[in-house]
Amino acid sequence: MAPITAITNVRVFDGQKISDLSTVIIDGELITESDAIPTHTIDAEGAILLPGLIDCHIHLHGPDDLSRMAEYGVTTALDMATWPAKLLASLRNMKGVTDIRGCGIAATAPGSAHSHIPFLPRDALVSNASEAKRFVADRIAEGADYIKMVADAPGPNQETLDALVENAHQNNKLVIAHAVSLIATRMSQNAGTDFITHAPLDGIMSEKDIQRMVSDKCISIPTLTMMKGVSKSKDLNFDNARKTVAALHLAGVPILAGTDANMSPGVPANVAHGISLHEELELLVGCGLSTTEVLRAATSLPAKYFGLHDRGVIQPGYRADLILVKDDPTQDIKGTRSLQRVWIAGQEIKLSQA
Repeated sequence: MAPITAITNVRVFDGQKISDLSTVIIDGELITESDAIPTHTIDAEGAILLPGLIDCHIHLHGPDDLSRMAEYGVTTALDMATWPAKLLASLRNMKGVTDIRGCGIAATAPGSAHSHIPFLPRDALVSNASEAKRFVADRIAEGADYIKMVADAPGPNQETLDALVENAHQNNKLVIAHAVSLIATRMSQNAGTDFITHAPLDGIMSEKDIQRMVSDKCISIPTLTMMKGVSKSKDLNFDNARKTVAALHLAGVPILAGTDANMSPGVPANVAHGISLHEELELLVGCGLSTTEVLRAATSLPAKYFGLHDRGVIQPGYRADLILVKDDPTQDIKGTRSLQRVWIAGQEIKLSQA
């Protein structure tokens, strides 16, 4: 019989505010009703309970990445290109570490910047609509949760990007487009992608393009942590990304928290797993999002838009993906760094960095 844990004297973030003192019950992997009889009690002493954090853009290299993210309260992560397929498969459904979703490899084209990434599989190179159809089918056969494509110049042409999105949508798969420039962002919009990850560094998105994001219900994962690193390595203007995110937010475009955490060779910047999500939240506050909006950007909103309907909020029947923090992040977003305890699917995680 699974243990039942009662977290007492805890203040809960409900997506809008911090509650008065209450009790949250964990029964096995789930949050349950308060009338369950606990076998173990934890006195939170007035600390704050948040839903586990979701990083909407990471790259995995092995199980250590999952452990590191878990230690920083990242209970779910969305991988945006890891290979080979057997490596990604081996990291799924692991107990006691960050839970993942993934796309396998991302579609790019011969001659693109991404095509020069060391050891990139040949299957990632897509040159036309016919190859795009095969790429989508192959990723689905490997178990991809969604499709990732790289919009770039040079890179896949508009017809190829269009075909990637069309075939993915025909198979009920969401599409995430990598776009770090204004032209790549516009190409991604033209293709009808569901998410655009990164924010442009070569300029600020126009009002017309931002309003198109609204009308198309396209979602932004700006990865400001990564864009900040890229801007330093390539002498580009990070302020362009920051101003674009501020404008997207004011227009009502959903903003999700993602870091592009990676330790990959041959990329413009490496970003540490786990701790980087806390920096991302702080950068989003700097773009004008409120602290509660930022918390939702790393909890309930990713769960909503990526179809993770069993997590992202603290309610009976949901996965017990939870983090306990000492300081109130609705007053100062840096409060997410004051981690005291983390649970993933009801299992408490040892915090070596605490």
